[in-house]
Amino acid sequence: MKKSADNTPFSFGGAALGENFTDRESETARLITNFRHGVNTVLISPRRWGKTSLVKKASRLATSDRLKIVFLDIFSCRSEKEFYDTFAAAVLKQTSSKFEELIDNARTFLLRISPKFTVGPDPMSDFSVSLELSPESETVDEILQLPQKIAEKKGIRIVVCIDEFQQIAEFKDSKTFQKRLRTVWQHQSAVSYCLFGSKKHLMNELFEKRSLPFYKFGDAIYLPKISTPDWVSYIRSRFESTGKHISAELAERICAAVDNHSSYVQQLSWLVWIHTDKEATEQSFATAHRDLIDQNTPLFEKQTESLSSYQMNFLRAMVNGVSGEFTSAEVLQKYRLGSSANVSIIKRALVKKELIETEGKRVYWLDPVLKLWLKQRLP
Repeated sequence: MKKSADNTPFSFGGAALGENFTDRESETARLITNFRHGVNTVLISPRRWGKTSLVKKASRLATSDRLKIVFLDIFSCRSEKEFYDTFAAAVLKQTSSKFEELIDNARTFLLRISPKFTVGPDPMSDFSVSLELSPESETVDEILQLPQKIAEKKGIRIVVCIDEFQQIAEFKDSKTFQKRLRTVWQHQSAVSYCLFGSKKHLMNELFEKRSLPFYKFGDAIYLPKISTPDWVSYIRSRFESTGKHISAELAERICAAVDNHSSYVQQLSWLVWIHTDKEATEQSFATAHRDLIDQNTPLFEKQTESLSSYQMNFLRAMVNGVSGEFTSAEVLQKYRLGSSANVSIIKRALVKKELIETEGKRVYWLDPVLKLWLKQRLP
């Protein structure tokens, strides 16, 4: 569910913009600096921690006559062809001030490709590109060089921000594709890239594995959680902006309940707010807390319905506070996890399903509300 600033002081289920964006001052400043100085950036964190909101805020603040930001989301791309279409469309649209200029750039810099355009009522916002690709590398390189050519023509710098970048790991012959991207991009003098995504384990592998092309591609920013003091200040100010009040203690309770998870702090704050007349109370918090779990129940049921008994037993152990000693004889026996080797298999499966994350030997929840939901349902 996405709420906008028009009808609530809190935003969740989408990028938090404007007044709904809080803190991240140091990360914002670092991104802006990277954008302005042409430094490639890799942004890594678990999903729904505010990466997209951060990039969009930094992009808005960094954009100038001499610096243009191109933003594209490749979540729906399932092949190289779809990536190139999406990439070209975003670059052409977001570096052109009018449709005639867009067409001129396409004809000039995609000469060997003969792009086909599908145009809606508003050609500058409602159009797509289909590229007639040949297997020749020169043709593909022409697409990847598009932002560099446009930047040179206009005498500007361009930053290309790609959301859900981990999708490229799913493409056929992905390593070859990754090599092609890096080979072209690393030599572009007027273009830099900001690459980020919502699947932390895949992003970590793409950029931290020495054998893969994007190893050490740029400045790696590991996004931390927003601190409780910053959240408390934000929550109280948003309540005050609507003539309602919430104590610092109750605002802290909101943060603690969802482990400072950005999207859930916004959602739980919204639920407390709608259950508050003038002053937020323990009762409004309790009701909102139940609503939060109820609203996410369909999602959690879908996420857990296909889990094996071993995987559910592992989550049961986590609910009961186990976080690192899963291979001890006591834990293996108590939670029926099988062998030590089986524990490794369970962990990998749950990481791939984005239910947990690992850090060394420690395991932690990616979704704190899933933990609350399981705690109510597991014996």
